Amino acid sequence: MTKVVLLDGYNDEPAGLGVPPYIDIYPRYIAGAIWSVEKTATIHYFTIDEARRLKEKFFSTVEKSDLLVVFGGITVPGKYLGGTPITLEEILRIPRQVTRPKKILLGPLVRFGFGKSGGERAVPREEFLDAYDLVAPGDPWLVIYDYMREKSLEKVDKYAISRDYTLVNQFAVRGARIVLQHPNLGYNLTAEIETYRSCPRWVTGGCSFCIEPRFGRVVFREPRDIALEVRALYELGVKGFRLGRQADFLAYKGRGVNEVEFPEPDPEKIEELMRHVRLAAPDAEMLHIDNVNPATIYLHKEKAKEALRKIVKYHTPGDVAAFGLESADPDVAKANNLGNDAEGVIEAVRLVNEVGKNRGWNGSPELLPGINFVLGLPGETAKTFRLNKEFLLRILEENLLVRRVNIREVLPLPGTPMWSIGTRIAEKNKKYIKAFKKVGSRTL
Repeated sequence: MTKVVLLDGYNDEPAGLGVPPYIDIYPRYIAGAIWSVEKTATIHYFTIDEARRLKEKFFSTVEKSDLLVVFGGITVPGKYLGGTPITLEEILRIPRQVTRPKKILLGPLVRFGFGKSGGERAVPREEFLDAYDLVAPGDPWLVIYDYMREKSLEKVDKYAISRDYTLVNQFAVRGARIVLQHPNLGYNLTAEIETYRSCPRWVTGGCSFCIEPRFGRVVFREPRDIALEVRALYELGVKGFRLGRQADFLAYKGRGVNEVEFPEPDPEKIEELMRHVRLAAPDAEMLHIDNVNPATIYLHKEKAKEALRKIVKYHTPGDVAAFGLESADPDVAKANNLGNDAEGVIEAVRLVNEVGKNRGWNGSPELLPGINFVLGLPGETAKTFRLNKEFLLRILEENLLVRRVNIREVLPLPGTPMWSIGTRIAEKNKKYIKAFKKVGSRTL
C-alpha cells in the first residue's frame, strides 16, 4: 500500500486561489489521481501552515511515506489573512530534510516560476532541480497519475497537459474526500471550482503579464460534471463554493469562444451551470463567482445583464465580479494588450450596480464589481497614476458601489511578455506606486 504526503504550499493565480479559507483544485485533483490508480493508498494532507505548526509530526509522517508531493505557487501577488504561502527557503529546505520518500515538486511555481512578491521577478524552476527527484511543469494530477501507474520517475511525462476533462472529472470526485483533512473544514472552508481552462483572449495573446492565455485554447467543463464534484464536496461538509477558476465567468460557453476576443454571453448556459451547482449544494452558505471581463459586459450589454441576473437568481449575496481594469491609462492598455478602457469599465460598473446593488437576505449587496489595478507595466508614467486616481474619484462621484479595490505590482513570470521587461518600470515609478496605494486605500 502506497503512502503519500501532500504538502499544499498554497496558490494564487488569475484563475484560482488556494490560500485558506480556500482550497483549490490541486490537492483534490492530485488525491483523486492517486486514488484512481490505487484505491487503498494512504494520503496524508498538510497545509504549509500545519507543516510549520506541527513540524515534528509532519517530518515523522513524511519519513514513513513513499512519496512527498509539494505543490503551490503565487502568480498573482497578494496579502493573506488565512495563511502564509510556502517560501523559497522552505521549497529548498524541506525535501533535503527527509531521506526515504521520492520527492516531486509541482504546480504554478514550477510551470511559471516562484513568485516572491509583486515588483520582483519570479524565481525560475531551474533553481529547484537539485532538491527534488522530479520537478514537473505539466498538470500536477497527470504527472502523479503517470507516476502511480508506472512507479518510475523515468517513465513520467513531466510535461503532460490535459486536453479535455475526461480524467479531471474522475479525479475531482474521487479526490474530494481530501477536504476531510483540511483544517478549515467545518468552519469556513471554500472550494474553488473549475468551469473552464484558459482565457478567451488567448486569440490575441491576452495581457502582457498574465499566465492564463498561455494555456491556449479554451476547454469547458460540463454543468453535470461540475455539479457531481460540488455534490461530493458538499456531502463531505464543504459549505462554501466559488466558481473562480476561469478568466471570465460570463464567457462560459459563450458564443464565439476560441474565435473572437470577447465572446457574447449565453445566459441560458450560465443559468444551466448555476442551477446544477445550486441543486448539488442546496444549503450552501456561500456560492460566488470570481472573474468577469468588463469588456464582455460593455460590448454585450443586454446579454450580459441577463446573464448577471441569472447569477443573482442562484448565488448567495455578497458576490464579487472581479474586473481587470489594470490601468486607466489608454497608453498602458495598448502597450500591454489589456483589452479594456476606463470609460468602458465605468459603464460595466454601472450595469453591475443596476443588477446587483440591492441587498440580499444576509444584508450584503447581491453582486458588486471588484476593481483590479496592476502597476509597473510598460507605458506607465506619472500621468498613469493621475488617470487611475481620476477613475476612482469617478466611482465616488457617481455614487457607484464596488466590493473592493486590489492594487498590485506586476510579478514578471517566465513565458509572459513581461519576463523580458522585468521590474525596471516598477522600480522607476516606485514613488508614484507608493503614493497611489495610499490614495486607493483612502478613496474607497
